[in-house]
Amino acid sequence: MTPSWATGPLGATVTAMRDVKWILLVMALLATSVVIGTLIFVDQSESTTAKRQGALAQFYEPPSPMPQELGTVVRMEPMGVDVPGGTGYRMLYVSQRPDGERAVSGGMLFIPSTPAPAGGRPVVAWAHGTLGMGDACTPSRSKNPLQDTDNWLGEMMNLGWVVVSTDYVGMGTPGPNLYLVAQAEARDVVNSVRAARNVPEAHAGNRFIAWGHSQGGHSSLWTGHLAKSLAPELDLIAVAAAAPAAELNSIIGAQWNTPVGWVIGPEVEQSWPVVYPNLPREGVVTTRGLANSERLANECITVAALEGLARTDLGQDYFVADPLTNKEWAGAGQDQTPLPLPADMPVMIAQSTADEVVLAWPNALLQQSWCSAGSTISMLWLGEVTHQATAVVAGPAVVAWIADRFAGRPAGRTCDVPPPVRAPPQSG
Repeated sequence: MTPSWATGPLGATVTAMRDVKWILLVMALLATSVVIGTLIFVDQSESTTAKRQGALAQFYEPPSPMPQELGTVVRMEPMGVDVPGGTGYRMLYVSQRPDGERAVSGGMLFIPSTPAPAGGRPVVAWAHGTLGMGDACTPSRSKNPLQDTDNWLGEMMNLGWVVVSTDYVGMGTPGPNLYLVAQAEARDVVNSVRAARNVPEAHAGNRFIAWGHSQGGHSSLWTGHLAKSLAPELDLIAVAAAAPAAELNSIIGAQWNTPVGWVIGPEVEQSWPVVYPNLPREGVVTTRGLANSERLANECITVAALEGLARTDLGQDYFVADPLTNKEWAGAGQDQTPLPLPADMPVMIAQSTADEVVLAWPNALLQQSWCSAGSTISMLWLGEVTHQATAVVAGPAVVAWIADRFAGRPAGRTCDVPPPVRAPPQSG
C-alpha cells in the first residue's frame, strides 16, 4: 500500500529531489566522460606526434663532417603530399649562422610537373610565419606542411616556377633558432635558393623573388637588403610580404600586454639574447614569464595562443612593462627593423585592416616612410581578413605581381593612395 505522504506535496518534493540527483549524476558522468575523452584524445594526439617526430628525427640530423659549401643538399625525399601541378620534397640543406658557422636547415622544395624552359625555372623563396619553435611546428616536419599555401602554390606550379621554403636553422634542427633576427633569416632564405639550384631535376635558374608572411615577411624584406652581399651569384629581383612583422618597436609597444605578448615574447626572449648578450631579461620579463618562456616558445602557435588568451584574461602579463622603456630592448627592436628598400628593389606588401597580431597602423607608417624614401612599393590593403589568412587571401594578387616582375614589366607605386588607417595618437 502506497503511503499517503508519497502522493502528497512531500512526495512530489522527494520525487523532484530524486530527479535532480539523477540529472546531476548523469551530468557528472557526462562531464567525466568528456574529460576522460579529451585526455585520451590529447594523449593519443601527443603520442601520434611523438611517433611522427621520432620517425623523422634521423632525416634532420646534421652530417659529420659538415659540408662547407652553402646550399649543399644533405638529404631529400618525397613528402607524399598533394601539390597541384607539382611534386613536394622535404630536404635538409647547409646554411649558416650570422657568425658564419655552418648549420643545417630543413626545408621544402616544390617542383612543377611541366617541362623546364631552356634558361631554367624562376624561383620563389617562401618564408613562413611564426609557428612555434618545436619540432612538430616546423613546416617540413608538420602533419600540415602546406599551411598558408592555398591560393598561390598551385598557381605557381602551373606557371612553371620552383618554390623553395626554408624552415630556418634551429627549427626542427639543432639550435638556436634565431627568431626575428635578420642576419639569420636572410641567410636561410638565400641558402634555400642555392639548395634548389643544387637539385638537378628542379632546373632552377638564378633569378628569384622572396615572398613571406608575418615573421617570413620580416625575412623577405631583409632578404631584399642582404641577398646581394650574401649571395652575389643569385639575382633577387623583387620581394613580397603579407602582414610583415616589420615596424617591430611599434608592434611591441602596442602588443606587449596582450595575448600576443605571451606568444611572441617567449620566442624573442629565447632568441635575441643570443645575438644581443647584454639584453636584460630580469626586470623586463615577469617572473611568471621567465618560468614559462622556454616551454611556450616550443609550443606550436595555436596552443601558445590559447594559453596567452587565458593568462591575459587572468590579468597575467608576460612583460613587466613595455620593454621599449629599456634602451637595450628598444635598440634591438630598431636594429631588427628593415629600412626602406632602394627604388631598384620592387616590393609588394599585403596588409589587412582587421589584423589583430601585426596591427595595420604600423605598416601604414611603413608605407608612408618607404614612399617618402623613394621605395618602389605596392600596397594591397585588405579588409576583414585575419592575420593568419592574409597570405592566402592575398595569394592570387601576389602571384600576378610576381609574374609581372619575372616578365620584366615595370613595377608601379601606390604612394598616391594614402593608407586607410592611422596610428593611434599615443603612438605619436
